[in-house]
Amino acid sequence: MDDILNIFRALSDPTRLRIVLLLQKMELAVGELAQILDQSQPRISRHIRILDEAGLAERRKEGSWVFLKPGPAAELEILGRIFRSDKVAQSEQAKQDQAQLSLVRKARAEMAERYFAAHAKEWDAIRSLHLPEAEVESAMLALLQEAPLGKMLDIGTGTGRMIELFGAAAQSVVAIDNSPEMLRLARAKLLESEIASGSDIVQKTELKQGDFNHLPLSNGAVDSVILHQVLHYAQHPEAVLLEVSRVLKAGGIVLIADFAAHDREELRTDHAHARLGFSDDSMKHWLTASKLELVQIRTLDGGALTVKIWVATKPAIPSLHSDSDRQASPAETLKRASA
Repeated sequence: MDDILNIFRALSDPTRLRIVLLLQKMELAVGELAQILDQSQPRISRHIRILDEAGLAERRKEGSWVFLKPGPAAELEILGRIFRSDKVAQSEQAKQDQAQLSLVRKARAEMAERYFAAHAKEWDAIRSLHLPEAEVESAMLALLQEAPLGKMLDIGTGTGRMIELFGAAAQSVVAIDNSPEMLRLARAKLLESEIASGSDIVQKTELKQGDFNHLPLSNGAVDSVILHQVLHYAQHPEAVLLEVSRVLKAGGIVLIADFAAHDREELRTDHAHARLGFSDDSMKHWLTASKLELVQIRTLDGGALTVKIWVATKPAIPSLHSDSDRQASPAETLKRASA
């Protein structure tokens, strides 16, 4: 009873109700809420504390920013039907807030455009060394087309491209990057993608700041993991793969897309690559040490750099049920497809 009373007390304030309605649409930073609601950040923060205590909002720190999303209160699912009703959505206040929310979306898109413009030459220099990215993505899609991705983890999400590529096939996505700037970029790009495609990709994606050496997830939390052009930044790739194995469920699948071993030293000096690609032997050794089984290797030659795709699985725990009684794991599905 006390929980219900706290929820209704929290929603009795117009500003807090508006915040909850806005968070139903998208995750927002405290500063963005202050802009939309035309109130000071300290005042918004006080409202957020009350909503947080009632389980209606959840705070997450990302660098110097604090982002808000809907909280864990189970009652939110029931209240959501009211929040989405025409009577609420077509109210004058809701329309005004929606107009301000559109300005926040626009500001994020402009930030993304500035970032891409500033880094275009740098990225083009690396892309010119290997075959077109579209061919790499096509190969990745082909390798995972038969695998149920379930809850997918995208490590080093960067611009969020892997979410755009695989998110529709996943039940949900957790995307991790160590850079708050890259997470804000991914957030902006995913909004654009959702609007263009009419998908629900933003709603089912959780963006988190985190280090691939210490993934902010519990053991066995995800069904599939993607590391696209990320592992070469790791000083100790074997430690990253141990973390991947820890958070991956038994029967889960891992896809690693990166460079084959090469001697382009400028990638280390100019682009902070800790490793100049990987050999198949090294990758197999690290995967085996992480209790992951390498099941497929794809080599994509083109230009000065060769792109490799390694697919591994985490062996499933033997089931007490007959094969006809249970659903195939991602690993089993992949092995059948590649047989």
